[in-house]
Amino acid sequence: MSDKIIALVDGSIYSESVCHHAAWIAQRTEAPVELIHVLGRREAPATNDLSGTIRLGARTRLMEELAALDAERAKLIGQRGRAILEDARAIVDQDGVTGITTRLRHGDIVETIAEVEGAARVIVIGKRGEAADFARGHLGSNLERIVRAAHRPVLVAARAFRPVTSVLVAHDGGASAMKAVDHIARSPLFAGLAVTLVTVGHETPEIARALADARAQLADAGIDAATRVVPGQPETELGKLVEAEGFGMVVMGAYGHSRIRSLVIGSTTTEMVRSCKVPVLLMR
Repeated sequence: MSDKIIALVDGSIYSESVCHHAAWIAQRTEAPVELIHVLGRREAPATNDLSGTIRLGARTRLMEELAALDAERAKLIGQRGRAILEDARAIVDQDGVTGITTRLRHGDIVETIAEVEGAARVIVIGKRGEAADFARGHLGSNLERIVRAAHRPVLVAARAFRPVTSVLVAHDGGASAMKAVDHIARSPLFAGLAVTLVTVGHETPEIARALADARAQLADAGIDAATRVVPGQPETELGKLVEAEGFGMVVMGAYGHSRIRSLVIGSTTTEMVRSCKVPVLLMR
């Protein structure tokens, strides 16, 4: 199994939580943490010619001044990125993790994920980015892009970290749900945690069989999981269950098995990530 925990930090209010979640995973799995900050293309120095039709001498001086400003801006952006990584490293170090590396990257965040995820166990990202305080009802602009592109599990960190003792697994019988069960069975992250498999809908022989098979697979791995069928719509019932019973984490497929199959991220997944105050582990 690939061993790194890749944590994406951007200086937002979610970055500290991302670090704590990454450290928690590292301690339970004995895996190293790589902290990555990506300087996006929008942060690159401006290249537009702002000199217009100014005469040659003045134009030359203005171009020199603009070039100097661009160079200074690029320097400051790089310094800020390194400062974000230093702060993140200190948080993970204080949580007791010894294997920590940092990486400052330039370019698109999805392209970065494609390059580094081959060595990853899991990718940890905040629910929202630097505009989190101004977009409380919305997900971060990069979140869906990362989930859509990543081939590794993606843990969407909640705003605040709390130690996890119980896990709700949203099980719809689809391929990603079965992959989630297999991941739980194989990963030391879930050892000793209380796991509950939940299907929302009407109980049928097929649903009962799917839950029984999933429970048996987990039992073979030493995890005594509970199973439950809850009537209603998954978009609402799963969130209510998490809130009412205090689950510390949700594990679910990023793609639906039913009417939401055609969406990039199913409506159930989007609603869970948006509304839950606990981390959500998404499986492709």
